[in-house]
Amino acid sequence: MARIIGIDLGTTNSCVAVFESGSGPRVLTGSAHVRTTPSVVAYTGERNSGEVLVGEKALRQAVTNPKRTILGSKRLIGRKVNAKDVGSFARTAPFRIVSAPNGDAWVRVDDTPISPQEVASHVLRDLRAQAEQSLGEPVTRAVVTVPAYFDESQRQATRDAGTIAGLDIYRILNEPTAAALAYGAHRVRAGRRIIAVFDLGGGTFDISIMSVENNVFEVLATNGDSALGGDDWDRALIEHWVDSIFDEYRVDLTSDPVAMGRLKEAAESAKKALSSESSTTLQLPYLHAGSGAKPLHIERKITRNEFNALTADLLDRLSAPCYRAMKDAGLAASDIEEVLLVGGMSRAPAVQVAVESIFAQPASKAANPDEVVALGAAAHAGILAGDDEEATLLDVAPHTIGIKVGSTGFAAIITRNSMLPVREHKLFATNLDDQDFVEVEIYQGESESITGNRKLGQVRLGGLPRGKAGTVRIKLTVTVDVESILSVKATELSTGKSAQVRITPSGGLSEGDLEEIVEKRRTEAMSVARPPEDD
Repeated sequence: MARIIGIDLGTTNSCVAVFESGSGPRVLTGSAHVRTTPSVVAYTGERNSGEVLVGEKALRQAVTNPKRTILGSKRLIGRKVNAKDVGSFARTAPFRIVSAPNGDAWVRVDDTPISPQEVASHVLRDLRAQAEQSLGEPVTRAVVTVPAYFDESQRQATRDAGTIAGLDIYRILNEPTAAALAYGAHRVRAGRRIIAVFDLGGGTFDISIMSVENNVFEVLATNGDSALGGDDWDRALIEHWVDSIFDEYRVDLTSDPVAMGRLKEAAESAKKALSSESSTTLQLPYLHAGSGAKPLHIERKITRNEFNALTADLLDRLSAPCYRAMKDAGLAASDIEEVLLVGGMSRAPAVQVAVESIFAQPASKAANPDEVVALGAAAHAGILAGDDEEATLLDVAPHTIGIKVGSTGFAAIITRNSMLPVREHKLFATNLDDQDFVEVEIYQGESESITGNRKLGQVRLGGLPRGKAGTVRIKLTVTVDVESILSVKATELSTGKSAQVRITPSGGLSEGDLEEIVEKRRTEAMSVARPPEDD
């Protein structure tokens, strides 16, 4: 049986690994011998005939091809274009973010709208090729990680990206759980241990409180912010520079994609430099043509203290999810025995200070935060394949799931942090005389009103026996499996008639969309592989 690889599909960088019997998980590097791949996709030439570049190749030409180079697409996957954080992302993105017909956030390359799922599929396909080069065999199955706080739409969109890439996503695994497994926290010492996994990546933030005992990893509570990550620190710096340049020169760089691309690159470099240095200097000659024939040359010095001041509001957003997770787990900071750092942004000194303040202890730095999630995914793949039977994972539902009641009310059925898999029932009755169908709308979120939650879909049950209001009763059964995938069944009790659906999130790609994209990819691959005909 072909092996199952583990993939960390990150906002900034991605990584692929495999479990080897007898030696454990290892990162796969392919022929290029790179351990992580930038999650960047670039389209060159015409959309339907040009080459698609992925990783370092795409990153190297990003400044000269900003409108066709897509960075951070994970921040858009499964999201609506009118979401507040998508709007913030769009303000400094060199490429265009547009609305799909169903309101999803897509990108536009030239005149062609492209879904984030299709963008992400190029990264997954590249990682798959990397794995096949390393292993010398075909790869078709993968465990892919997602932020623990991803909702149903984002998880399904990630699955769709795998389908487009020709991968059977065998399991969706939460990133903090994967990281804890890779750390091997259960091997440190005997007895029950309580750990916190603090995962701050390029686009998302998760915190998971876990119990580890007798090779069983049990997630006690999870929380986070799916719109907070290292890209936000970059954006704060970019917006600061854009404002200061406008104040000094009256030049609006947001209308210059090449300049914005160069600022994005400079902001990321400055952020990394300030992790180890007290100051750094931005030097960007010929950043903008300027007014008339006079070009704009920019040089700016920024200190770590100034950078921390600019991003203080982002640091402040880290604490509330941590405290909520500890409260949901029924624990205090003093109960946490170890804090594990995951994600590239966790290297920032200010973030590490914040972690120490929240948990009253310094965090562990025992593993590479850029690789640990992929290694954990590979370890879990080993468990699923029967190659490793050491650990058992018990995860929780990241969000509350319920139904619409009345005009805007929300009734919870499965509460957040319920152990997975979980199944709950709710009885209700018709509210009209001779009502012959019911339609139940399913929502996800923590608000008491549906206006503050996200609609996932609906289930309709028709052909009900006619009767007075309140006399026909329906049992609703809501199930969330180990991958946080949701299914709903409605049953009329007197007849046993039922309707069951696996909830497909409102929005996203339809089956027809997926088939069309996959067929287009297959046709393109065949045209490239076919040798030219002789004249």
